Amino acid sequence: MTQDPAPQYVGFWLRTVAALIDSLLLLLIILPVTIFTFGWSSIELWGDLLGATSVEELMELDEAWKEVEKTAGGFGGTINFLISWVLPALAVVVFWIARQATPGKMVFSAVIVDATSGEVPSGRQMIGRYLGYFIALFPLGLGILWVGLDKRKQGWHDKLAGTVVVRKRK
Repeated sequence: MTQDPAPQYVGFWLRTVAALIDSLLLLLIILPVTIFTFGWSSIELWGDLLGATSVEELMELDEAWKEVEKTAGGFGGTINFLISWVLPALAVVVFWIARQATPGKMVFSAVIVDATSGEVPSGRQMIGRYLGYFIALFPLGLGILWVGLDKRKQGWHDKLAGTVVVRKRK
C-alpha cells in the first residue's frame, strides 16, 4: 500500500497570475454587457475615474455616472450592481463548484480542495470562500498577501472556508 504524496500547494504568484487571467476573461464578458446597457459613455467615465486626481473630480464623476444610469430606464443602479457584482460572483462560484477552479487556475492545473480531507469542497465552502475575499481584502489586502506567508499557501478566505489550492493530481 502506497501513501498519497503530500499536496503541492499553489503559491502567491501563480494564484496572482490566475486571478489576472480570470479578471481579463470577466472583463471580456462585463465590458460588452456594460456598453450594451449604458452606452460608450460609461466606458469613458471609467477611464476618467482612473485618472481622477481630486475629490472634486470624483464627485463630478459620481454625478455623471448617475446620469448614465438613468439611461437604463430608472434601473441603472440595480443593473450596474448586477453586472459589476452579481455576474462576476456567480461566474466564479459556478466555476468553483463545477470544476474546483476558475479558468485562470485551470491554466496551472490548480484546484480548490477541502483543507482537511483533500476532497471536493462543498458548495457552502465555495460560497464562503468567495465572501471571505471581502474580509481578506479589507485590511490593505493582507489576507490575500497571507498566501505568500502561510506554509499551506492559504489566504484568509481559504482559512475561513477550510480550503486550500493545490496542483491537480494526475
